[in-house]
Amino acid sequence: MSYATQVLELAREVAESQRDRIRQAADLVVASLRADGIVNAFGSGHSEAIAMEIAGRAGGLVPSNRLTPRDLVLYGGQPPSVLTPELERDPAVAQRIFDLAPVQPQDVFVLISSSGVNGVVVELAGIVKDRGHPLIAITSVKHSTRMTSRHPSGRKLLDLADVVLDNGAPYGDAILELPGGGSYGAVSTITSALLAQLMVTEAIEQLVALGETPPIYLSANVAGGDEHNKALENRYAGRIRRGA
Repeated sequence: MSYATQVLELAREVAESQRDRIRQAADLVVASLRADGIVNAFGSGHSEAIAMEIAGRAGGLVPSNRLTPRDLVLYGGQPPSVLTPELERDPAVAQRIFDLAPVQPQDVFVLISSSGVNGVVVELAGIVKDRGHPLIAITSVKHSTRMTSRHPSGRKLLDLADVVLDNGAPYGDAILELPGGGSYGAVSTITSALLAQLMVTEAIEQLVALGETPPIYLSANVAGGDEHNKALENRYAGRIRRGA
């Protein structure tokens, strides 16, 4: 079976199996937005791509903010040398990332990690919940449940979230088997992006059903896009960042 065939089948399964949880996640997003909150999305490594799907994306929500380990450099004055591959395993980094973010009490968080076990994302999840924010996780249940947590508490991202969206990725992420052992063809980025978009589109549809006009980005590459987007961004001045 080809990679495309397997990915399309997995995407269908994820969309169907997570339907109720997508609605629950969208409920949390809508409640936050109606209370003048914003969506804070965090992912490190490849999961940062999913945070980018949520924050600052054409067709997506303007009241959204992307958190990333690079915030330590962009906003925290740290040298670029701190940005090592091992950084996402250090729980102490999470508090600094949270403290640098322009968070308000009514904000909702979406944390993305397919493994859900690294120190930063688990610690950040704990901070988010301790501060009373709703928390949505996008993770792989199959992968996470087979892993030992790298956080001192032994907890994982899925243990802390109010809603867990399962991206359906297998342990190890890749779905095509190599002769003699091993696998290739990762899927978690594709299915996690699908879940992120399903959550956002469901939230937008809920706002429309309530008679509200959702604050949606236009593509910057269409006529009037920049003007439209800047006008909406001004409503959330100082609360949303697009980083680099």
